[in-house]
Amino acid sequence: MGSCLSSDSGHSSLAPSSPGPGLPTASSKKTKRAHMRKRQGSSRYSSFESTHEEDQLHRIPGRMFLNGFSNEASLFTQQGKKGTNQDAMVVWENFGSRTDTVFCGVFDGHGPFGHLVARRVRDSLPLMLSAHWEVNPGGDDLRQNSIGTTGSLTSEETASIFLEDELRASVDYEGEKLPDIFTTLKDSFLKAFKVMDKELKLHPNIDCFCSGTTAVTLVKQGQDLVIGNVGDSRAVMGTRDLNDCLQPVQLTVDLKPNLPREAERIKRYKGRVFALQDEPEVARVWLPNYDSPGLAMARAFGDFCLKDYGLISVPDISYRRITNKDEFIVLATDGIWDVLSNKEVVDIVASAPAQSSASRSLVEHAVRAWRLKYPTSKVDDCAVVCLFLNADDPKLKESSNEVRISDTDKQDSTRSSSVVLGENINGLGDSGSPTQIPDGDSADAEHEEWSALEGVTRANTMLTLPRFDGGGKQWPLGGNKTKK
Repeated sequence: MGSCLSSDSGHSSLAPSSPGPGLPTASSKKTKRAHMRKRQGSSRYSSFESTHEEDQLHRIPGRMFLNGFSNEASLFTQQGKKGTNQDAMVVWENFGSRTDTVFCGVFDGHGPFGHLVARRVRDSLPLMLSAHWEVNPGGDDLRQNSIGTTGSLTSEETASIFLEDELRASVDYEGEKLPDIFTTLKDSFLKAFKVMDKELKLHPNIDCFCSGTTAVTLVKQGQDLVIGNVGDSRAVMGTRDLNDCLQPVQLTVDLKPNLPREAERIKRYKGRVFALQDEPEVARVWLPNYDSPGLAMARAFGDFCLKDYGLISVPDISYRRITNKDEFIVLATDGIWDVLSNKEVVDIVASAPAQSSASRSLVEHAVRAWRLKYPTSKVDDCAVVCLFLNADDPKLKESSNEVRISDTDKQDSTRSSSVVLGENINGLGDSGSPTQIPDGDSADAEHEEWSALEGVTRANTMLTLPRFDGGGKQWPLGGNKTKK
């Protein structure tokens, strides 16, 4: 299954649940078989139901999740050379039935089932956000529900309370009172992210114990922009300075374990933060007594093996008032940011032959940069959403032939730590009005094999290292998977 953990000799297994003591009786075996048959039937039903729900979701006008473009945005994702494309993206215009509102998000999965987690969050999180936005009960119930069970709070729930209080205390923005939409959406983001993570934990068909995803999301309503972020995907704005020169403004913080605030929280809950000798620039999160899983981010959906040890899914939420100097926003996974600076990204998008092809152009530049900067490494998955704030630009009217998708150039470079085998997965087709270009990839990753870690390089989100006993004997840890 690609679990990031396994038992050491003489220790109990670190699986999500452990069997009770003693051997099962014949009666318990029959009960178990009956339970399994019932669960299999339930899974088949839930799978059918899920497929039907996804089909309906993908038919919503104005919702894009495949390579393509509309008058407001362009999207492009490309599989890297590590196996299954674990990146996902979405743009939803007229979000919440509001004609002046758009939702955007990119999601970077990791772990053996990261692609499933990323796509589930892509599909479910906007719905949850919209639902909480509609209800808008005032924002106090989430904290009260948590406080009511203080005795059994997990590290994530405790951290959530403190972070929510800090967000509520942020009442000023550049000397001005924040608008009501920020207060409303802030509470909606907090609730939606919390419910999303709980749904993943209880999902019957996705193992999120050692799999998860980042999420950088935004809601733009008129000139108001609210951003919710977990993980190390990033949002950057292209804006004009006083000299009318285009400059990047980073809108999010890469939530890495080496940030003092993040590291302090993780250590408070007995998680460990350190970098490997081979990659001293990459801080990772480890279990208290096991060199696993080595997660290179401090917040994420899923990854429940670390949720009691300081990892959280509480979003970092920020606000910005859009001005006429602001031209576009780029949301992208770290396959872009690992090889291109904020300034390079802004310049590439601005120089694209058409806004409709901007995201594709950015991915192509990133792929070339991977080959030049890390010729012995495998190119990472890339996903980009470009949201244009001047949607009336005449370049949008240019022919859609400019975004015709071509096959990715063949790449011969390899990475010594390649450990993932799989096929590319993309969403179902969408019959909505925006132009979406499906790439025809589909696969079932439940039967993928995950090989052992062969080496260590800088660009892996998760690592699982072998453990050694006192006599030098190596005890392998469970299914290893690297991705960054």
